[in-house]
Amino acid sequence: MEPEPTTAPELLGVLDELRRREPIFHCPEFGSTRADYERMASADFWEIGASGQRYSRAHVLDVLEHRTPDPAEHTWITRDFHCRELGPDTYLLTYTLEQGERVSRRSTIWRHHGGGWQIVFHQGTLVATP
Repeated sequence: MEPEPTTAPELLGVLDELRRREPIFHCPEFGSTRADYERMASADFWEIGASGQRYSRAHVLDVLEHRTPDPAEHTWITRDFHCRELGPDTYLLTYTLEQGERVSRRSTIWRHHGGGWQIVFHQGTLVATP
């Protein structure tokens, strides 16, 4: 049986702030250039893609710099957001992302740094279809 994640009441403000920033690198209001993405991702950022492949910050930034916007992004659905404090100014945000038939669980570690938010780590895991 799956656990039922919850968000502590004192973290609801953080949850609201972070949910607006997801899915990461797909919210133009927070940036759309390489310089924007560099500010968003901490120097030690890395990710595990839904494929299970690990990606460095440099690789992710290179891909983002050459990415063509996907018109289907506006139909993506995000839901089931939860936030957990991991340490001082560091939070784990989890949610489900539906990209048409492709459904994944997402985890992002965010750090509040210098008056703004930075991504420390991100992982996407595909949900098996029954």
